[in-house]
Parts: sequence; structure tokens; C-alpha cells
Amino acid sequence: MCIRDSDQPFKCDSSYTIFQACYEAGVQIPRFCYHERLSVAGNCRMCLVEVEKSPKPVASCSMQVMPGMKINTKSEKTRIARGGVMEFLLANHPLDCPICDQGGECDLQDISQVYGYNQGRYIEYKRAVEDKNLGPLISTIMNRCIHCTRCVRFAEEYAGVFDLGTTGRGKDTEIGTYVEKMMTSELSGNIVDLCPVGALTNGPYSFTSRPWELRSAESIDLMDSLGSAIQIDFRGAEIMRILPRVHEEINEEWISDKSRHAFDGLKRQRVTVPLKRNQDGSYDELDWEAAIKLAASKLTSVKGEDIAAVIGEFVDVEGIVALKDFLNRLDCDNFEIRQQNSKLSADLRAGYLMNSRIRGVEEADLLLLVGVNPKVETPVLNSRILRAVRHNDLKVGLIGAPQDLTYDYTHLGTTTKTLLEIAEGTHPYCAKIANAKLPMIILGARALEREDGEAILNAVKTISKNSPIVNKNSGWNGFNILHKEGSRPGALDVGLSTTVDVKASKPKVVFLLGVDELKTQDIPEDSFVIYLGTHGDEGAYYADLVLPGAGYTEKSATYVNTEGRVQQTRLAVTPPGFGRSEWEVIRVLSEECGQTLPYDNIEELRYRLAELAPHLLKYDYVEPTVFGELALRLSKGSTKLNLTPLSDTIDNFYQTDAISRSSRIMAKCSTAYNLSLIHISEPTRQAEISYAVFCLKKKKTFLSLQSYSYFI
Repeated sequence: MCIRDSDQPFKCDSSYTIFQACYEAGVQIPRFCYHERLSVAGNCRMCLVEVEKSPKPVASCSMQVMPGMKINTKSEKTRIARGGVMEFLLANHPLDCPICDQGGECDLQDISQVYGYNQGRYIEYKRAVEDKNLGPLISTIMNRCIHCTRCVRFAEEYAGVFDLGTTGRGKDTEIGTYVEKMMTSELSGNIVDLCPVGALTNGPYSFTSRPWELRSAESIDLMDSLGSAIQIDFRGAEIMRILPRVHEEINEEWISDKSRHAFDGLKRQRVTVPLKRNQDGSYDELDWEAAIKLAASKLTSVKGEDIAAVIGEFVDVEGIVALKDFLNRLDCDNFEIRQQNSKLSADLRAGYLMNSRIRGVEEADLLLLVGVNPKVETPVLNSRILRAVRHNDLKVGLIGAPQDLTYDYTHLGTTTKTLLEIAEGTHPYCAKIANAKLPMIILGARALEREDGEAILNAVKTISKNSPIVNKNSGWNGFNILHKEGSRPGALDVGLSTTVDVKASKPKVVFLLGVDELKTQDIPEDSFVIYLGTHGDEGAYYADLVLPGAGYTEKSATYVNTEGRVQQTRLAVTPPGFGRSEWEVIRVLSEECGQTLPYDNIEELRYRLAELAPHLLKYDYVEPTVFGELALRLSKGSTKLNLTPLSDTIDNFYQTDAISRSSRIMAKCSTAYNLSLIHISEPTRQAEISYAVFCLKKKKTFLSLQSYSYFI
């Protein structure tokens, strides 16, 4: 083919469309409806080009290239055609630019500046379209819609829901939900990014700032274990919005609604000053010096074997290593990262990571899900599975509670009896696994929280050993653990096991590092509890000494995602009040205890990380796992499968951790979708309600949001 703009012949793949060929040749063509990740619609006609011997301009997004084709993208005929399309688009488009949230990022503004006419000829009334209620996250101004159908195609092809569509003909065409309802998808916020005009805008962000007022920091998300690439936009000391970044290996360019909107939980219910709990349950503020001295006196007054540490779900690797080094110097080795009884060995990385990686879903031909609901645990991964089912004929089997996963799957059973039958080779599904070329299995970390979690892990390992799930000859390892916490893979990488039982050690001092999900009955009543974290949640509620930490948007830190990829967060805003990074607090605490840690800055600490695990300095890189077959060794535990149902432990996608529980936006989503606002134990609920009533009477600030939810 030949592009007349340069009169140079250009070679491209025969499957390319004219638009793709021109893009690869460096020629820009305007478009509204075309998106490289969505199916071709050809609605907007803005991408018209002139093709030699064609009587009319053709839509470049839907016309395939042919040998010898000659294309002219800047001819007078092309200019007039594009100008006419733009005139029709603007005929019914309202003059909302000064008040439109899309201003400064609007494709219609940019393209009309280049291809539009100076004067409009349409003098009739513009049409009016009723706004739709798509939920609390999406603000709709449907007068601005140009019917590109990007939102419709994304909902069907990536979110797996058929809520959106077009009704009417001609000037009466509307994008809507057919019947009045909200868009029910964990990925709904992505249609705001796709909309080329201001018809769909970010609801919570509306009328708060303009894009040119914002500064940006590239970081990662910790609302699930994928570590999706995100861009944090902030103004001054306040985060205004979070957008996805392109990362083909992890999230492509999508993020979940919780990743996008839960950041406002970092603005509320924060621990901003050190607090000491009194006998009557009230709190006294301390300065850092007094708080550090109190913590040091408690830690040095007991033996190392009487100290225990529990690590939370948002803790970075630097904080984990600093705490580990500090307590080791106090002769303490009682570390706990399981929180909910799940047991994983840190001996071999292949035994606790997603070995086939996130993109492995697109290569596999059979997938077995065990005790996992990817739709709510990792919505972006679930979107990949959806497309693999539709385009690659991926066969999916599920052992666990039946769920609406947005794609077809075979429900093999609800109880672990099915898992046992497959492990023993007596289930009919064993033949499908044996005949698959690249089968993979995903075991949810939540299934390992059961009392028979060790037996479940052994059963999955047995299935992997007796089938092509782990194939040494082809280099395929389909044994995968899907973690629920962003900190757990990093903690396992530096050697922290999940087999230590804090309750059995009966500690006198318990150090909670960012722990907000814990079984309070595992902590002895007579122990002194130190909490270092961000929120006044359950962990801080049971602490005797509360120290303010930094959130994942408030520090530059290292994390490892569920596939073993080393990632970094970037500091966007500073912690509120007197909050500090966890490793800095631990470093000062070690000095006060007379056990000074040998690093004074983050660079020196990262050299320490490299001593423990050299791959932790290889950012955005997945160190290949080896000894895959060795990692399938069965543990020697005596637990057996109890043959009870594998239940779904997430009853509310929007509130699963301290940050999202503190988020006002997530609370609105929970209310809108009729979900349970919070999920806490009954003793905790009663205690917090009593204390909340006391605080309301005394006009005091209550530390926890959980009981406050009952009063709103």
C-alpha cells in the first residue's frame, strides 16, 4: 500500500485496517468510536480517508488494507468529509465546555479545533436527552453523547454485563440501560475513561478541579493482589482522583472501581498522632518522643520469646524487613502474616505465587478455580478470563459456591469432596485435565483460611503433580495461588512464614504492623498491644499504644504482587498529621531500645532487602520460579478435608479493608447496591456501639468508623 502523505510505499500485515496501517506509519487519523482494545463499530465516521478509485471516502477503522492500495489522508476531499461529520456531531452537542468536567481532556474539543469549521449552520433547537442513573460512580449528561458506543462495547466485552445498549432511531437514538437500573459491574468506572466527550464523567470527582491544576505520580494499586498500574492525580496535599496506567502484563489499561475510588478512605478515620489508651477506654495524645519511649520500655521489659508481631495487608517490604531485623535483635522470631489461619511455606517461591502469571490465562486451554471468586477478588483478572473464554475457547471449572462470573463455566461442586475426588482421580473432570495442553489451577488464598486449609493445599498440589498442570518438558507451571493481600507475597519473599501461631506463644507484647483484619481472640487479654498503622479500625481499637503510619500513596515503597512482580509505589502526598513511614518509626524505636538498625535511609535499607532476596531490586520484573515440582511437596500436617462447602467469604466488594471501610464513596456504593455496609464480629460491634454512644454524648471524636456507620 502507499500513503500519499509521504508518497512512500509502506508494508504492513495483511490483517491490518487502514487506520492501523496509518498509525504504524506515523500518520494520525482522528477518531471517536475506534479504540484499539474494543471491537470495531464504525459509528462516528470521523476517520474517513480518501482511497484511490473509491467514489466516496471510506471509514479507515473498518476497511482492511489491500495490496497496491493508495490512501490520501490530507486531501481536500478528506478535509471536507471530516468537516461535515464534525458539523453533524456539533449540531446537537450543547455548549457546556466551560462547565464540563471533560474540559482539557476532551477529544471532541481537540479534534474540532483541527477539523471543525469556524461557523455552524445549524440554527434549530438542539435535542434534549434525559440523564441516566448508572450508579454513584458515574455522572451522566446524555445531551453530550455522540453515540460512539465505546461504553456499550466495554460493558459487553470486558465487564461481561449487558446493561448498556442503544434504543431509538435517528435523532431519537439514546444510550441507556433499556429499563431503569444501575450498571452493576466492578469495572464500571472504566467507561468514564473511554468516553471521548463529557457524557460520562467521574461522579465523585465532578466539579472539584481541572486537569491543568493537578500534578501526577505513577504508582501501583493495593486494593487487590494484582498491583495494577495507576496514576495518582493530586492538588497540593489532597488526592483528587486515581486513573489507570497502561501495563500490558497486569491490568492493560483498566482498574476496578475500588482501586479507582477507595482513595478517599485515606482522608478519613486516619490516625494522625500517637495515642495512649487509658483504663476507661479513652485516649491521650502523645508526642513522638513519649510514644517511642513507652513502646521501647514495653519491648525491653520482656524476653524476646514473649514478643509477637503480626503484619497487615498494606505493609511494604521495607517495613516488614525493618521490623524483622529489629525483633530479631531482641531475640524474637514470632512473626505472623496469615491473620486468618492460612498457611503457606516460604521455602520455594513456586509454592506461593501465580506461576503462570496473569497473562497465562490467555495461553491456557483449561482453568480450574478452587475456592476463589475472581469477579470480586480481582475484577481485572476476571476480565482476562472472560475474554479467554470467548476468544480462546478457554474451559473453566469451579469448585466452590456458584457465582455469576460473567462467563460460562462448569460448576463441579460446592464442597471439598469434589476436590478430593479429582485428587484421587475418580472424578470425570480428571479426563479433561489430563487431555488439556496447558491447564492451570487457581487456588484462592481465602480457601486456605479454613481449618482444613493445609489439606486443601495438599489436594491441589496432588492434582498438579498428577496432571499436565506442571509440565517440566514444556516449561509450563499452571499451579497458582491468588493472594488477597498486597503485602503477603513480599513478606514470603523475605522469609516470613505463615506457620507461626501467635496465640500459642502467649506473648506479653504484641506488635501490630498495619493490621486491621485480625481475630481478637488470638491476642491474650493481658498483653500490651502496639499498633503502627494508618486507620482507626479494628487493630487500633484493641491497641494500648497507637502510632500513626503512612498510606500507600504517601511513601515510596516496594511491594510484590501475586505473580511475583516487584513493584514500587511513589509518594504523591505527605501523611496527615504526624504520620511517618513504618520503617522510619521502627528505625527510631530500635535506637531507643539500644538495638540500632544498620541503615539510616531508604537506599541503605534496600541494600538490606537485596541481601535477603536479590530480585527485590529488579523493579517491574518477575524473577522466574524454579523447582516447580519440588514446590509441590505435600506438607506433613495431620489435617484432613472436612468436606464442607467452600463458601464465598466476600459479602461486600466495596468494603473489604480499613481503607475502603473508611471511604464515603464505597459506603455510597454499598448502599446503592444494597450490600452490607460493614462486616465485623458481634462482640466488636456491641463494644463499638456502646463507645460510639458515649462519644456522641460527650461530643468527642470516635476513633472507629465502623459503629458510626450505624448512625448514618
